[in-house]
Amino acid sequence: MTSRAVALVGVAAAAALVLAGCASNKEGSGPTGSVSNSVGEQQALASLVPSAVKTRGYLIVGVNVPYSPNEYLQGGKVVGFDVDLLDATAKVLGLTTKYRQADFEKIVPAVEAGTYDIGMSSFTDSKEREKTDDFVDYFSAGYMWASQKGKTVDPNNACGLKVSVQSTTVEETDELPALSKKCTDAGKKAIQVLSYPNQDDAVNAVVLGKADAVTADSPVTAYAIKQSGGKLQQAGDITEAAPYGWPIKKGSPLIQAMQKAVQSLMDNGTYLQICKKWGVQAGAIKTANINGAIS
Repeated sequence: MTSRAVALVGVAAAAALVLAGCASNKEGSGPTGSVSNSVGEQQALASLVPSAVKTRGYLIVGVNVPYSPNEYLQGGKVVGFDVDLLDATAKVLGLTTKYRQADFEKIVPAVEAGTYDIGMSSFTDSKEREKTDDFVDYFSAGYMWASQKGKTVDPNNACGLKVSVQSTTVEETDELPALSKKCTDAGKKAIQVLSYPNQDDAVNAVVLGKADAVTADSPVTAYAIKQSGGKLQQAGDITEAAPYGWPIKKGSPLIQAMQKAVQSLMDNGTYLQICKKWGVQAGAIKTANINGAIS
């Protein structure tokens, strides 16, 4: 399940529109320059890193792409807002990062199993996920819908409409089922959920007219609208603000190291610089909580 607070506008440069107007961010371009270049190791915090990770010298990170502007591919390299923030956090701890691409739904279980030290894929910190993993919260986002330009869609009255979504996200597992149930309880048609393996396909379904609307995290939907070249528009208001979090194996001391490191970036202004670089500062938070799920 992915996340999702206030309107967030991704300022990463739009990826090319291909295949009769389809949007693709699998290989795109984005803001240049690295804020983390000015970040240095803080030895007191580095001492909190588990010995096995410290000896290795890097974090093994499970990630699913594309989900612009948070994490996507550029020249074969994983980049994005999440990437910049996690790289800077690792540097505070005297570490680097190595990203391993994986299916979205497999990342949290793989972190629990110890395959990855941490997960990074716009995860909503939820009570359900906290049963198996701990989370360092670093951002706030909400649900946001988009429809074709000129087509009015009300997320609160989408009965009978076709709505596309990335599979296994909270939009698919929580948001749409709840909205659809309100429809059927009122004697109206259920929402037809069109589930796709990646966010690009879910967005393109609307661009091509296969779906009436798409729902995703607010920064992701805003970015999709921006890169659509005027083909998409926001539909309705942003709702259900919730924290993004990085999952870490339950009980691992790495959680304390990561929390203190990202908090130091929040305190010294680096965190906000990274948010502004990607145009997502509207969802910035001031405190990096551990397991701060709302629901």
